[in-house]
Amino acid sequence: DLATFEQLLTPAGQALLAEIAQRAGVESDLGLGTRLRRHHDAGLVAAAVTQNHLRGRAASKFGPDAAHLYFTHDALEQSTRRRVADHRAARLRAAGVGRVVDLGCGIGADLIAVARTGIAVRGVERDPVRTAVARANLAALGLPGTVEVGDATSVDLADDEVAFVDPARRDGRGRVFGTDGLQPPWEWVAPLLDGRAVAKVMPGIAHRDVPAGVEAEWVSDGGDLVEACLWGRAFARDRRRATLLPSGSSLAHAGDEAAVAPVGTHLYEPDDAVIRAGLVAEFASSIGGWLPDPHVAFVSTDRAVSTPFGRGFRVVDELPFREKQLRAALQVRRIGTLTVKKRGVDVVPEVLVKRLKLDGPHPATVILTRVDGAGRAFLVERL
Repeated sequence: DLATFEQLLTPAGQALLAEIAQRAGVESDLGLGTRLRRHHDAGLVAAAVTQNHLRGRAASKFGPDAAHLYFTHDALEQSTRRRVADHRAARLRAAGVGRVVDLGCGIGADLIAVARTGIAVRGVERDPVRTAVARANLAALGLPGTVEVGDATSVDLADDEVAFVDPARRDGRGRVFGTDGLQPPWEWVAPLLDGRAVAKVMPGIAHRDVPAGVEAEWVSDGGDLVEACLWGRAFARDRRRATLLPSGSSLAHAGDEAAVAPVGTHLYEPDDAVIRAGLVAEFASSIGGWLPDPHVAFVSTDRAVSTPFGRGFRVVDELPFREKQLRAALQVRRIGTLTVKKRGVDVVPEVLVKRLKLDGPHPATVILTRVDGAGRAFLVERL
């Protein structure tokens, strides 16, 4: 609650947080909490212990900053990873943006990234606790900016302000996967994109739901597809784009049509951002490759290629696709630990591996896919 969080920001609350951080791992959570409650309010101790726990969890998203920031359970889960927020902020800065208003700023992850570039920021958040947390997070990192309690849908935007919105993707039943369940509603978000606005949405957004003239940028971080960022008409450079972090490598829609041909000496599995952006043909063109099947997202070449946009494999041999014959072929090779990668075929890798009952001393990777409409199996080695 707000009163308890404000207590955490007092000198006494800060001293308590520091003691918990120092003693965590030395004393058990139960023992530490019991001891501290003898001298401090129980609610404050619980809040401080929770913050210390959340800071530990947040390190993977926020890096060293996490040790100085404040979180709530839900807001941490929903917040943008630092590398992703930094990428978006850098693009705004490169576009000459001077002021950004974050409509529904949560605990301020995107505010922090944008403020770091020198852009003036203000946040609007309807939840008073998250509002206080966002203010505290800006202050903890010595960054300028304001955060106010308010309804994002009723905010007046200045002519020189760019709107950023990250609609909530959860309702009372859990995560939502379409624009119908977003809050604020899609009917309010979409018109913002006609001008100077940017929206973070779910990576599963359908291409047909992206408004005309808006750029959809699918972003993966460390191989994890994390979001689609919709760049309003004022900032759109391409119809669709895939960006891979931390490298920053980017692939844009060019209308390429990939050739279709039999599997060559190598197979490449595109990054999920490339697949979701519908840029498999562009990926194939970038490495001089082709598609073994026009409806399956594998690309093949006759040479090894270094590329940030997909994982490469050397094709060692083709194996039988049927389970009984596949088992026999793997047993001959004395395979024990098997990794199965599949695309375009109705196979559950974990179930198949269990049924194969392999017990040899060697590991192997098998790709199960479709080629010219038929199931095929390939023994491969990771490049």
